[in-house]
Amino acid sequence: MKTTLVAGGAGFIGSHLCESLLNQNCKVICVDNFITSDKKNIDRFIGNPNFIFIKEDITKHLQLKDNIDYVFHLASPASPNIKSPRSYMSFPLETLMANSEGTHRLLELSRIKNSKFLFASTSEVYGDPLESPQKENYFGNVNPNGVRSVYDESKRFGEAITMAYFRKFDLDTRIVRIFNTFGPFMQADDGRVVSNFIIQAISGKPLTVYGNGTQTRSFCYVDDMVEGLKLAMFSDNSKGEVINLGNSNEKTVLELAKLIKKLANSSSQIIFENLPQDDPKVRQPDVSKAKKILGWETKVDLEKGLLKTIEYFKSL
Repeated sequence: MKTTLVAGGAGFIGSHLCESLLNQNCKVICVDNFITSDKKNIDRFIGNPNFIFIKEDITKHLQLKDNIDYVFHLASPASPNIKSPRSYMSFPLETLMANSEGTHRLLELSRIKNSKFLFASTSEVYGDPLESPQKENYFGNVNPNGVRSVYDESKRFGEAITMAYFRKFDLDTRIVRIFNTFGPFMQADDGRVVSNFIIQAISGKPLTVYGNGTQTRSFCYVDDMVEGLKLAMFSDNSKGEVINLGNSNEKTVLELAKLIKKLANSSSQIIFENLPQDDPKVRQPDVSKAKKILGWETKVDLEKGLLKTIEYFKSL
């Protein structure tokens, strides 16, 4: 039985990953400090003999006697919405440290344990891109000291130190750049666009669109994302690679708002507020590398995924 460490395993994507790994008969060690995640996300695994939970900050030393075969590093605040209590803007220093010192410590753990390592990076390393779709060899257009920089730049550092361990120690690492992902177990107050729109739609509140809504995003259902993460980790030819994972079907934010309003049978109005600083105008992954190296592509279409997510939030 393979032992897998999932840092940030009580988060939205992390909890889905833990579930999928347990279903594959892996032993899962979940590490999380609940700074922006929720214990409820992993309650369903408690009692499973193959699941171990450690409440800890990854920037601290982890005492682990187990052999570790795989390390997934998903531990970081991720929401850019300054109005959300779970935003990385609410935890700027913690975000910086999770992706710098936290990444360093997990890489050292992987080196000592001879584990395969995956760093969950982000499409935000591309900043407000000047080319679209974004390919892995695009260096991006990032403001290094803007309001979003605590996340963008710490993820870029995380990528750099991951590649340093690959080059210096020949550590079996890979970097996955995650584009917008949605699905059940998103936090209702995480401030992300999909959860925001759904909560507003089912509660009859106005759907808040920032700017004029013409900025684009590409939305990937969480099951597809988890499958991509596992393929990236377990593939024999992903060592040292940087890989985009996301849905290449681009939508404007206003189109998304109208679609969610329709699917939720909502009578909510759509209102507009000022666009936040450094908000990307476009966001669309080029996933040809993931298709070539991993044989991965998305399977769940946007409407089907949104209906599942709407039903989840209605059940809360």
